[in-house]
Amino acid sequence: MERICLTRKEYEDCAAELEQLQTVKRREIAAQLDLARSHGDLSENAEYEAAKHALQLNEIRISELQGKIATADIIDIENISTDKVVIGTKVTLWDFTYNEEVEYRITGAEADPEAGKISASSPIAKALFGHSAGDTVEIKAPRGTMKFEIKKISL
Repeated sequence: MERICLTRKEYEDCAAELEQLQTVKRREIAAQLDLARSHGDLSENAEYEAAKHALQLNEIRISELQGKIATADIIDIENISTDKVVIGTKVTLWDFTYNEEVEYRITGAEADPEAGKISASSPIAKALFGHSAGDTVEIKAPRGTMKFEIKKISL
């Protein structure tokens, strides 16, 4: 499996979510399945089908988190230099397409663009890696070519 880089916080967040899914969430879903079974005929029992689906989704997420944890290389964010864009840095960019400033934290874990977090495997992050403040970067992405100027790199 491919190694992934996570900050200590990302690693701890994954471990905490995994623990919650394996204990609390599994028990909740088991209780839902038991309740649905108690209603009788399972062939037309929507509650039972919904609980089975929730169980499948929970197990998929558990597997994803176990894979991340097993293949994680933990990055010490305190030792990261802000001279160049790397995982764990926050990058302030000027977006030439929309004429606005945007800010992204580059994470090794899951992306949350609404919260300003992009994955290290995203086209934007990959194109920014190794560049410094003042550099202009053109990025080929599914929606077309984007052009950014790196204004600031911080932690």
